[in-house]
Amino acid sequence: MRRPGGGTERKVMPREEIALALEKERGAGRTAAFANGLFDLLHVGHVRFLEAAGREADLLVVGVNSDTSAREIKGPARPLIPASERAETVAALGCVDYVCIFEEPTAAETLRLLRPDVHCKGTDYTEQTVPERDVVLGYGGRIAITGDLKRHSTRDLIRDILLRFGEDS
Repeated sequence: MRRPGGGTERKVMPREEIALALEKERGAGRTAAFANGLFDLLHVGHVRFLEAAGREADLLVVGVNSDTSAREIKGPARPLIPASERAETVAALGCVDYVCIFEEPTAAETLRLLRPDVHCKGTDYTEQTVPERDVVLGYGGRIAITGDLKRHSTRDLIRDILLRFGEDS
């Protein structure tokens, strides 16, 4: 099935606009999944997670942490890539229909607004440890743990780059 999002410039939008688009999609009988993360240096673990999340529903919405929330979560040296560029990169994936940037440290507010049928988290979570669990279950959504085992991370990529090339390269 061809996903409706189109080019990356039409996929990245404020979450309020995505909420309106999802209303129309639901009216046509489509379901929505939501996945979120920093996606600082896009790697195969991210791709596998998002592709698996996309199989959970007809549409996939991805929330990207803002630069401010990324710093709150990962520390002052992150993110490496600005949120607008991270969002554009995620939007380029064929499995992704819509992308928004959110300011909060968790996706709870975005979930309350979008109310996706499925909230997808990576395999470093269990259904019980998903931070937004109560929000999702509260509106009648379900949680899916998707992707492969957590063997890839941006932190490890940064470490490997520094080890191979040194901080001054």
